[in-house]
Amino acid sequence: MFIFLSKLLDLLLSPLSWGLLLGVLGLVLSRRRARLAAWLQGLGLLVLYLFSTQPVATGLQRWVEAGVVSTYRPDEVYDAVIVLGGAVDSSATERSGLPEYNQPVERILRGFELLRDGHARHVLLAAGTLDMRPEALVEADVLARQLRMWGIAPERIFTEKRSRNTRENAVESERIIRQQGWKRLVLVTSAAHMPRALRTFEAVGLKPDTLAVDVRAHEWDFHGASWQPRASNLSAGTDALRELFGRLVYRLRGWA
Repeated sequence: MFIFLSKLLDLLLSPLSWGLLLGVLGLVLSRRRARLAAWLQGLGLLVLYLFSTQPVATGLQRWVEAGVVSTYRPDEVYDAVIVLGGAVDSSATERSGLPEYNQPVERILRGFELLRDGHARHVLLAAGTLDMRPEALVEADVLARQLRMWGIAPERIFTEKRSRNTRENAVESERIIRQQGWKRLVLVTSAAHMPRALRTFEAVGLKPDTLAVDVRAHEWDFHGASWQPRASNLSAGTDALRELFGRLVYRLRGWA
């Protein structure tokens, strides 16, 4: 039920949804409350415009990435690097038969580099699926296959395939880590996701170092920023809002 509600809230947290809802509400009221309807439709357009601009998107991205510090120590040899999922485009991977990636592909790239360069002995790929089909791809399996293709020995690769969110990433990873007796750990995920991920792993008793990747926030330049609306800005701002709300929910539930 929580997974279903979280996906519903994802929809409601989108500025695109806000703009469309305001527009539809304006249409419904256009005959009875013409002035109010015009205001609602104008507000809907304003929401869509503002969240489609670079200054707003950059501001939100800098907010979610503020204070993120990587504590990774390059002179350390970690027992395991924990790589969180979110990088694989499952639908495209099913169609092509090869691994296809989303923006956070840096997660698996950095994990591979740590293994290749001897900074980590093992990797734990924490990435399940929300797809209930029996034949559905599981992201951890896709990432494990990719690492084997890149030359990483199978015995160094561990997969956690049951998790559907960050909380379950931490719970299921802790079980595997305890079984393997690993002590020195480094957690790899996107910079925007790192604060919530780290607090969630700490809540189950793990104390990993951190390596934040997939940094999206640009330098703030209000005067030089483009005010031209772009779909990419709308998407970036929406992702930032979802992460901020996710932090609030995890805190209220005592998960982080």
